[in-house]
Amino acid sequence: MTISVPPGLFITFEGIDRCGKSTQAALLRDALVAADVKVGYIGAPAAVLREPGGTPAGERIRDLLLDGTRVDPWTEVLLYAAARAQLVEQVLRPALVAGYTVVLDRYVDSSLAYQGHARGIGIEPVAEINEWATGGLLPDLTFIIDLTPEQAAARVLGDPQGDRIEQEGIAFQRLVAEGYVHVADLSPTRVHVVAGDRPPEQIAGDIAALVTARLEVSHV
Repeated sequence: MTISVPPGLFITFEGIDRCGKSTQAALLRDALVAADVKVGYIGAPAAVLREPGGTPAGERIRDLLLDGTRVDPWTEVLLYAAARAQLVEQVLRPALVAGYTVVLDRYVDSSLAYQGHARGIGIEPVAEINEWATGGLLPDLTFIIDLTPEQAAARVLGDPQGDRIEQEGIAFQRLVAEGYVHVADLSPTRVHVVAGDRPPEQIAGDIAALVTARLEVSHV
């Protein structure tokens, strides 16, 4: 499917661990590149960003959050927000202003689902902290790849342990999945839930169609 996008579009991918969101982010990037869209960010054309990370400070925070050391839930919220603030200031805003279409693997909605709902802190206070951290920058489009925790766990190949969050097990991932239901309900025009229990190419086709449909509406 041909994709035609205006400059400065911000697209994020969300979902529980091992749902396939990173694969879909890369496939959309490939489709955008094939359509001669200026995708990526300054200094890294055709790149897909990830969270936490994307900046030197963000990558160090990522190591701290995911290396297995126990972290208090509120500390998690603040560390993710700190990495996100750095990403927005150093990478995201400059890229969008420069006309790049940015594809990002996780963003604010991850904090709402993981820390806000699954950790029991509450979606509203986590949203308030992240609004401050990001200066209110939200994606134009968000895709939640919907897969059950059991289906996601069956995908583990060669890395049965995973990072600290992935090690918390299916019960925790069920809570995260519930959190994403709330996220989708809060932002029905921005957030699209896409069934993830299908071949990657089929999922990618649906996402491309949703991107195109959104753009056609925005041009009316």
